[in-house]
Amino acid sequence: MTNTLIVITGPTGVGKTELCLEVAHRYDTSIINADSRQIFKEIPIGTAAPTPEQRARVVHHLVGNHSIHDYYSAALFEQEALETIQAIFNQGKHVAILSGGSMMYIDAVCKGIDDIPTITEATRSLFKKRLEEEGLEALCEELKQCDPEHYGIVDLNNRRRVIHALEICHQTGRTYTSFRTNQAKQRPFDIIKIALNIPREQLYERINNRVLDMIAYGLEAEARKVYPFRHLDSLNTVGYREMFAYFDGTYSLEEAIRRIQGNTRRYARKQLTWFKRDPSVVWFHPQEMQEIIRHIDLRLCQS
Repeated sequence: MTNTLIVITGPTGVGKTELCLEVAHRYDTSIINADSRQIFKEIPIGTAAPTPEQRARVVHHLVGNHSIHDYYSAALFEQEALETIQAIFNQGKHVAILSGGSMMYIDAVCKGIDDIPTITEATRSLFKKRLEEEGLEALCEELKQCDPEHYGIVDLNNRRRVIHALEICHQTGRTYTSFRTNQAKQRPFDIIKIALNIPREQLYERINNRVLDMIAYGLEAEARKVYPFRHLDSLNTVGYREMFAYFDGTYSLEEAIRRIQGNTRRYARKQLTWFKRDPSVVWFHPQEMQEIIRHIDLRLCQS
């Protein structure tokens, strides 16, 4: 049998975790996390990281293995994930599972990251200072002048991505776009991509309820612990931005919760749009376990 990576993805809150546990049991393998925030050990509640009970049932890799203070990127994830996948295969297992909803992280493993230059510490410090002094809006305007093509597609509210593109422009004298070849790298294993989805109304209800569960499990206390580090890119994410605004007095707790729910629903729509562009993805309802297993078995027999 050819070594195979099973990718199980879909929008946040759709029910990936339980399905992955069942699939991992069936194929006697472990799960590699592909959620860009679950790698940070300080914030398990707000990122819906696998619980200790779930991790006891199946081995999970790349969960809570970094600190919010660490520099991290999709390129570093690509390296760590590929090393982990190979380690699983080296154990004599022919199947590994990659699960999560971070679009760029999944693409990094399946297609590879473009060879973009490493940013020097001097350049990183320069733009950190400029962000503090000039603000994100001014830097977005600069990106519009330096690299209008990337400006047209980047999330302008994601300061990390905006600044990274500017760092490349500043350090190399070339546009960030010029380094993006979008040429998929060959992987030494087969890839089966499965995405989960449910009717939109059900998905929104699940998201809303999951946010309430996070509050009940202690999201506020968790956010207060990391509040002194709110300037970190690792905390520039849904759940923490809104709680920090609540701590600052900008929102009431009720408004912060409402905004977390709304912003999470918005992120889920973005995830669906991204994954639906990939023709290699096969879609299932999370309760279609038997159909999913049949699909995987058929693909494995063909490999």
